[in-house]
Amino acid sequence: MPLVTLTVRKPKTTEFKSAVLSGVHQALVNSGVPKEDLFHRVLELGTDDFRFDPAYPDLTSPRNDDFVLIEILLSVGRSVKVKKKILADLIGALAKAPGLNAENVMVVFKETQWENWSFGGGRQIHV
Repeated sequence: MPLVTLTVRKPKTTEFKSAVLSGVHQALVNSGVPKEDLFHRVLELGTDDFRFDPAYPDLTSPRNDDFVLIEILLSVGRSVKVKKKILADLIGALAKAPGLNAENVMVVFKETQWENWSFGGGRQIHV
């Protein structure tokens, strides 16, 4: 169960945020995540609360206010090859909708053990 957190700078339209989350979700589905496994949250912050360097590290074009930070929390076990596919699919999708420059997209994969998930009711179904 990936948990996706999208952090953007205010103001962003519902359409913009939905397009980003849709692209992330489709990339995850393409890698084998069930389509129904949908847990996303959006943090929309002002400039004082969401700061980033416009060029680090040696970008081909500077980040702007459309910069998105995508954190994907998932269970351990996905290979580098799978993560590269997720990234390629995600960047391709976001170039189409909402039309993001790849340099404006930062993705962080965070991994956790299976026993750290309880989907509801206090049950740990994967231990």
